[in-house]
Amino acid sequence: MDNNETKNASSDGQEANKDEKFAELVKAVHHNGLVALRMHFDQVEGQVLNQDVYGPVFAFRVKDEADDGYECGFFLRELVAKFQGKGDPSEWMASFFIELMKTKGGQAFPKPPANETEAKALIDNVLVPQCIKAVTEEFAPEQVHAGLAWNQEHGPVFETGFPAIRDGNNVCAIPLHLLFTHLLLNRDPADLLLQGLYKIREEHGLQ
Repeated sequence: MDNNETKNASSDGQEANKDEKFAELVKAVHHNGLVALRMHFDQVEGQVLNQDVYGPVFAFRVKDEADDGYECGFFLRELVAKFQGKGDPSEWMASFFIELMKTKGGQAFPKPPANETEAKALIDNVLVPQCIKAVTEEFAPEQVHAGLAWNQEHGPVFETGFPAIRDGNNVCAIPLHLLFTHLLLNRDPADLLLQGLYKIREEHGLQ
């Protein structure tokens, strides 16, 4: 066996080990998610979906007292951060379902668009107006710039910011694809934009 073959064998072994560790992590996060939600709800189911761009997505379904089902999805990265961070991850996860349950009768995941035309209609008629409304209402009467833009690295983004802030960073831009994925997971895409805007205000010492 020459050196190259030895190298290949050991890198294959490392890869397999890495894959195994990753699979264990996904399994543990899925289990923790179920445990966390069961602290708040009696009927909880969950599955792991693999998303091309963002990797594993954890889809949970919770039933209320009327036996209606509500579905919401989470990304691996955010769940790992919540489970390892401060605060109560079970309350954080439950809050999304509590919000969804305000709509009686259950709420399944939205049907993914079947083609470009449907995707464009969902972005133009639902996603963009929802995001513009959320950021302008949150900071009213202050003027907030909000709308679609193009980023060299990420392609189409939703950009929002404060025209009144002249010095330094005054804009937050989130890839449209990420906001769109949030929408399909029954999460409010505007949350990401609001977090970004509050961060900008914090950087500039504004409350």
